[in-house]
Amino acid sequence: MESVKVQDYMERRPVWLSPETPLSVAVDTLLKARQPGAPVVDAEHHLVGFVSEQDCLSVLLASSYHCDITATVADCMRTDVLTVKPEDSVLALAELMLGQKPKIYPVVDEDRVVGMIDRSRVLNAISTHLKSCFRNAV
Repeated sequence: MESVKVQDYMERRPVWLSPETPLSVAVDTLLKARQPGAPVVDAEHHLVGFVSEQDCLSVLLASSYHCDITATVADCMRTDVLTVKPEDSVLALAELMLGQKPKIYPVVDEDRVVGMIDRSRVLNAISTHLKSCFRNAV
């Protein structure tokens, strides 16, 4: 399983947001893409943060009381983002996901976001590997 790499299962075309994106647009983008969060990148696709549905929820809730939303992604994004590299092991990532760590990770190569991998993709990788083990055992 150590040979199964993040790059083999990552989403290569995830939704990406900029810090200046209005939060209402970011939420619509995440919902349309059915993505629970997105990396926040600069013009060169360098990671500057991450915004999740949960991050958006608190700001939207506060805005709903006043029926106005002027927030941007920069207002609610996290800047302490855990990342993985394309050559990292899916097994090692699965072990991280067992704890209180994020369930979705930006994949960064040479300081640029090149994809994302989430819990579903990790499960798919492990399931695929296990099926090949059973085929080889017969």
